[in-house]
Amino acid sequence: MNRNLIAIAALVLAAGAAQAGTRQTVVTGPHGASAVRTVQRGGGQVTDTTTGPNGNSRVRNVSRTASSTSATITHVNGSVTTRDTQRTPTGSTTTVTGPEGKTGTVVVTH
Repeated sequence: MNRNLIAIAALVLAAGAAQAGTRQTVVTGPHGASAVRTVQRGGGQVTDTTTGPNGNSRVRNVSRTASSTSATITHVNGSVTTRDTQRTPTGSTTTVTGPEGKTGTVVVTH
């Protein structure tokens, strides 16, 4: 049952996030606790806020252009993770910076 609930919740969240404008979804777990996910989309920007049953929130902001994508996640505890991708005709470079400031880079060429 729990797997079915998770699968249904994932489909609902994905469907809500696929359309422009603002969408809000409430997901209730097997023990009655609820989380609210609000997704705002438009013009290459996405802001996704998930607020758990205790009032703590996680926020994800994504900005996209033809040559780059930047994403910032502010975790429930206030720490921040970023991901920046730069695309060129010959490949892409993605740099991820974790909450403790450590970075990792992936370079893809084609």
